[in-house]
Amino acid sequence: MLVVTALGGNALLRRGEPMTAENQRKNVRIAAAALAPVAAEHQMVIAHGNGPQVGLLALEAAAYTEEEDYPLDVMDAETQGSIGYMIEQELGNRLPFERPFATLLTMIEVDPNDAAFKNPTKFIGPVYPKDVADTLAKEKGWVVKPDGDKWRRVVPSPEPKRIFELRPIKWLLEHNTIVIAAGGGGIPTIYEAGKDRQLTGVECVIDKDLASELLARELNADLFVMLTDAEAVYVDWGKPTQKAIRRAAPDALMAMPFAAGSMGPKVAAACRFAAATGKSAAIGALADLNRIIAGETGTTISSKESGLVYGA
Repeated sequence: MLVVTALGGNALLRRGEPMTAENQRKNVRIAAAALAPVAAEHQMVIAHGNGPQVGLLALEAAAYTEEEDYPLDVMDAETQGSIGYMIEQELGNRLPFERPFATLLTMIEVDPNDAAFKNPTKFIGPVYPKDVADTLAKEKGWVVKPDGDKWRRVVPSPEPKRIFELRPIKWLLEHNTIVIAAGGGGIPTIYEAGKDRQLTGVECVIDKDLASELLARELNADLFVMLTDAEAVYVDWGKPTQKAIRRAAPDALMAMPFAAGSMGPKVAAACRFAAATGKSAAIGALADLNRIIAGETGTTISSKESGLVYGA
């Protein structure tokens, strides 16, 4: 079957961990260990987040010059290449030499009138104490918001509308290629107003879960899995009353409140895929991928379910 997986950016550079190439390589190696057994048995497309990585590039660019910062769409493209390179290499070290890989720089169209441009919510870059975040916001014109007990930069996160590289992705899958695509939610692009089909980049970061869902749906994937550092979707997260949701119907899960900056987009993407295709989506921990596919752990969302089923 065709499995589309979405790796969280924080699974590649963990929260609070120094943002070094060595740490990213170590975490990609861990991810490859979980992905390889599934890739050996199935067709696979791998998407990934890039919040910490693109935030680091933004800091590097700001330190390099006092002139205009590098735009986020260019940084998205850079992170697609660097993260894809590491995934290809580490996963290739675990699979037969004959199995081909390809990382595609993936442009995704967004609507320039999307309401997200007026309300930035997508976290990028490292975490800061509030006083440091406030200083950076003032100096650089950033918008910052709380992320747990720390603060981070936020940028607009519009809805993905169209994947431009869909045809070459399909061609590669027909030849049993493991494809790494839509990294970081894709490179955000718009058609310039008043011009005849002239594409240009736009300053935002598309949510990688919603972009991955669009990719999975357009590819007619059999299963869409979002992999994170949480074992499942929880109600009352962080409270003594927290409990895991093991199985859910899309409408029942969507009726529950989840944070826009964390689990909310994953839940929305999973429910959208399950409702639109009649197939299953799942959310769970990277290390549990095989067990998630078997339905033994994580949260599985399917139109075949009714209501919510909680774990023990």
